[in-house]
Amino acid sequence: MQTETPRRRPIRLTRRGRIALVAAGAVVVGTSIAVPVALSGGQPAEPRSLTVPEGWRADQVYTAVDKALALRAGTTRKEVPTMRLALPADARGNPEGYLLPATYPVTGETTPRSLLSSMVTNANKRFRASPVAAGASGAGTLNLYQTVTIASIVQAEADNRTDMGKVARVIHNRLDQGMPLQMDSTINYVLNRSTSNSGNNDDARVDTPYNTYTRTGLPPTPIASPGDEALRAAVAPPPGDWLYFVTVKPGDTRFTVEYEDHQRNVTEFNQNRSPDTRSPSPTP
Repeated sequence: MQTETPRRRPIRLTRRGRIALVAAGAVVVGTSIAVPVALSGGQPAEPRSLTVPEGWRADQVYTAVDKALALRAGTTRKEVPTMRLALPADARGNPEGYLLPATYPVTGETTPRSLLSSMVTNANKRFRASPVAAGASGAGTLNLYQTVTIASIVQAEADNRTDMGKVARVIHNRLDQGMPLQMDSTINYVLNRSTSNSGNNDDARVDTPYNTYTRTGLPPTPIASPGDEALRAAVAPPPGDWLYFVTVKPGDTRFTVEYEDHQRNVTEFNQNRSPDTRSPSPTP
């Protein structure tokens, strides 16, 4: 992550605030989800499965479902609007972020609807079981859907537990101060790519609700399926005043409070970067 907005006095440009825990503890995690297996002639169907990794976008899940069920490409995506999945109202029928990462059994009777319904149903169980409640702050409140959205950004921006917590803290701090998040990951999402061209300033001017450079607050939906560590980070980030971060090189992500310190780190990042270097967020 890399951000070019100098720190400002707290302003209330967003109604979103911090999250408070109802009780101490982390989100309970499971490694797989039990999905009913259809029986044929009283015997279990041939064991097959579909694994949804953490950080996958809905489009990636749709493609994997089509392949797992030997369907024509685009079939699952086309059927989603008719599935009536058990999504929160804020999602407006978009299951992004609610296709829970796990391993799902696949049988001869499995359909796109049954697979996605299982993912969403188990996501709801997982998220609602979390010790999370909306917490009041001077900037407002965050609901569960917004928490999942934060977790999805954290998932895209960090690759280890420590950095996830700090990235989440940066997001909360920026929301509290009414600063734009300036996350490359949200622009990558709408442009359907996984890395950024940090030398292309046109990216930061893309006209989309997912452009967190030009708009304050969170994007309208999650940008991927967050894993449990990312969700924990979004729920209970560590204390800190960080407003900026940049991955100077693999394994070396630096979080700073002052814009001047961040600029020095950005300079070092630019000196180290290569064409295949993953661009941190936000990017100038």
